[in-house]
Amino acid sequence: MATVYLSAKLPTITTKLLDAAGIDYEVYDGEGLITKDELLKHVGDCQVLITPLSTQVDAAVIDAAPELKLIANFGAGFNNIDVKYARSKNIDVTNTPFVSSTATAEVACGLMIALMRRIVEGDHRMRSIGFDGWAPLFFLGHELTGKTLGIVGLGSIGSAVAKRMHAFNMKIIYTQRHQADPAVEAACAAEYVSLDDLLKRADVITLHCPLTEATHHMIDVDQLKMMKKSAILINCARGPVINEEAVLKALINKEIAGAALDVYEKEPQVDDEFKDLDNIILTPHIGNASVEARDAMGKIVATNAIAALKGDLVKYIVNK
Repeated sequence: MATVYLSAKLPTITTKLLDAAGIDYEVYDGEGLITKDELLKHVGDCQVLITPLSTQVDAAVIDAAPELKLIANFGAGFNNIDVKYARSKNIDVTNTPFVSSTATAEVACGLMIALMRRIVEGDHRMRSIGFDGWAPLFFLGHELTGKTLGIVGLGSIGSAVAKRMHAFNMKIIYTQRHQADPAVEAACAAEYVSLDDLLKRADVITLHCPLTEATHHMIDVDQLKMMKKSAILINCARGPVINEEAVLKALINKEIAGAALDVYEKEPQVDDEFKDLDNIILTPHIGNASVEARDAMGKIVATNAIAALKGDLVKYIVNK
């Protein structure tokens, strides 16, 4: 078995760096996502597991790899890994933060624009029944200029969204556990508010918080009722941050105007009822799916793998 196991095909920069360092590795080359049984077959002697956030690395997988020193997660999130159990086995877990902030922020901003101006809905119409021609009251949407953007989590992604949408002349309000540095607020004229205040005031709400016990179903029935009926909800964070069933009912009952989801509560599954609605956009977890971001992520996991095998310090440990 190889010293390093990659449980998915990654950008070529990853294997190029491993080759240059003379490290023995193996890459899963099967169709679709790797199964748990397949993963268990390959981790027995590996010292570094490089894995995407779509692969679950639980206690059973960790126990099957007694030589494991590092689990290098290809993604900013790491809720797919039992990080506490890994630490109990003295195994470092790392992620790839920051480098995907621009890509994810661009997708969030694109979803806002597409939803408010009904771009995807218009594309579907042109591919089906078409239209009779330009008319003064036909297919009206809403401008973002002058609207209030509520950001849940003003971290690297949230602040990148804020800067971009401030340029659209949106008023920026945000919430998180602790108020951001004044310099971060000043860069996008962001106002710190409570979650309830944000839900009541915002025309667009975009989620950029991690998935924790505190943020699980942060947006549920009561929170949706606080929102304006004209408001839209964007989720490019983690699926379980919202209660999808509650959001579906709110959309069907026109309690909110629309939603755009890039992540899902039971990913990759999505409720079929969402697919019948015109007031939602569904994308397949493409937040950081840019060549630039994925190359940068590949460089991080390879560099950390090399460092761990040399006995050097690794970056971005999430389970210290």
